[in-house]
Parts: sequence; structure tokens; C-alpha cells
Amino acid sequence: MDQVSPQVLAARLNDGSRQPLLLDVRTPIEHQEVHLPQARLRPLDELDAAQLAKQEGQDCEVVVICRSGGRASKAAEKLAAAGMSKVSVLDGGMQAWTGAGLPANRGQKMMSLERQVRIAAGSMVVIGVALGTLVHPGFYGLSAFVGAGLVFAGVTDWCGMGLLLAKAPWNQTGGSGSCCATKSAR
Repeated sequence: MDQVSPQVLAARLNDGSRQPLLLDVRTPIEHQEVHLPQARLRPLDELDAAQLAKQEGQDCEVVVICRSGGRASKAAEKLAAAGMSKVSVLDGGMQAWTGAGLPANRGQKMMSLERQVRIAAGSMVVIGVALGTLVHPGFYGLSAFVGAGLVFAGVTDWCGMGLLLAKAPWNQTGGSGSCCATKSAR
């Protein structure tokens, strides 16, 4: 899978040549916090790669963007499986883009989904231990379940708690969340 550095992408966006489709696969709240002005929002769990390939054409050049690169790689694999041949991933994601001091649209700072997962998992472990000690030892199972879930998430790179939290009302924006109104320049 091809990767493009933030600096190379920034130069391409400013050189006047044909622009790639910038596809942001983060959650709506992450996109609202900081995004490239030209990027279309299509959260990974809502991405219909076949429909996008039909809509944009299989020879459309696409740069997929997420927070750090993991979700973008999964989306790029989906797009390639749908027949799109010119797909690359922004190396390091929005973290690398903003870390390089490149321009981005910024909204209200929000708590990251990763941080929310750590808070929820840690709280559930503490509650499980407290209830196991004070009420009944069976509650230790809650802590074991959360621990097993964290191990599973680490091994598979799939986090059910993260997916659930992404659907929480506080992680949604006012819009539909499926597509940003800003289209990429073509």
C-alpha cells in the first residue's frame, strides 16, 4: 500500500495539478476537531467502497486520512478490493499533518476516542474489583472480561468498545455524519 508524506501531499495540493480525492475515515467528531479543508468525511464503518468506486471511477486517485494511519490502511484495502487502483494513505495521518505545522481547519477540541476507551475500560475494571471485593467475587469477572477485551483489541486491532463509544451522542455532530459538504477540488 502506497503512503504519501504530509509534506508531499501539501506540495501536491498547492501545485495546481489535478488534485486527489482526500477521504477522511475518522469519526464525525474527530473530523470536526481538525481536518483538511478539501477532505470528504466517510467514517470507516460507513464507507461503501464499491459505491465510491462507481461514483468516482476506479482510476480516481484517492488519499485516505485518519488519525494516525491504522483506519486509513483498512479503508485503503477496502477501496483496492473494490477495484480502485490509485489509493494511498497519508503517512502518520492527521497527527503527522498537524505535527508538521501544515494548514488544517480546526473546530472545538474534543476528547479523543482512544482516551474515552481508556477511561471507560479503566472505570469498568475498578468497578469490577470494588464490587468483587465488597459485594460478591463473581463481579471480578467484569474486570476479567474488560481485560480480555483489551487483549483482543490489541491483537486484532479491532475495538468493540471504541466502535460503541463512536456511536455515543456526545461523539456525533449536528449533521448526518456520512459526508462532509466540502468536495475535493478536481
